[in-house]
This record gives sequence, structure tokens and C-alpha cells, in this order.
Amino acid sequence: MVTTMTNVDVLQQAYDFGEIVTSSEIFHKYIDAKRSLTVNNEAQLLIKEFTVIKEKYEEVQRFGKYHPDFSKVTKDVREMKRKVDTHPVVVDFKKTEDDLHQLLVEVSQIIANAVSSQIKVPTGNPFFDTATSCSGGCGSGGSCGCK
Repeated sequence: MVTTMTNVDVLQQAYDFGEIVTSSEIFHKYIDAKRSLTVNNEAQLLIKEFTVIKEKYEEVQRFGKYHPDFSKVTKDVREMKRKVDTHPVVVDFKKTEDDLHQLLVEVSQIIANAVSSQIKVPTGNPFFDTATSCSGGCGSGGSCGCK
């Protein structure tokens, strides 16, 4: 591939834009929440316990309801996941992670729409993925507006 000044300019602008995102308040909140999660001993212990139970769960899933410990392990993994998901540090981390994800999705959509309205941007939300464009095979005979 031949590198032109246009390609170099686009790459430089992308790096500059990355620096803008990493200097944003949302990004700094995410980094702080991640650091808090990493240093919180209680949260880390819960995560380790959940990982152990999850491995047992995956082993039990191989046999499904026929495994002798199926009910117990399934219950244990749900309870442990609830404990992890409701821990305040984990809740804060997940919220900041979602905020950063939303920022990156919005930025991606703006960039894609600046190039063409036909470019699809995976948002992680099926409603928005299908609302902005049709992926084909909708079965509505074109009534959704796709071509």
C-alpha cells in the first residue's frame, strides 16, 4: 500500500482525536473507577470467588440438568453474580464503563455519518443498530425504508 500525505493526515487526526477522548472527564472517571476496583480487596475477593464458581458452573453445564450438582451450582453462581454486581465499587465501575462506551458509540456514529449515512456502526443496542439502517432480510417488503 502506498502511503500518501492524506493517509498520514487522517492517521494524525485520529491520534489527536484519541487524545481528546482520553483527556475527557468521562475517561478520567472510568480510569478512577477501574483503579478503585483494582485496589478494593473486598471486590477482588468477590470476583475471585465468582470466577471459581463460574468454572464449576461451566463444568456442570456440559451435562446440564443431569449433573448431580446442577441445581446447587446454578443457584450458587446466580447468588455470587448478584453479590458481585451489587457491590458499590463494581456498580460504579460498570456505570463509568457504560458512560465511556456510550461516548465512543456517539463519536463513532458522528464519524460514520460524516462519511456516509449508509455506514453501519455497532452500538451494542439492537434498537439503534436497526433503527439507523436495515441489515437486509427484514421481510417487510421494503416498508422499513431499506433498499
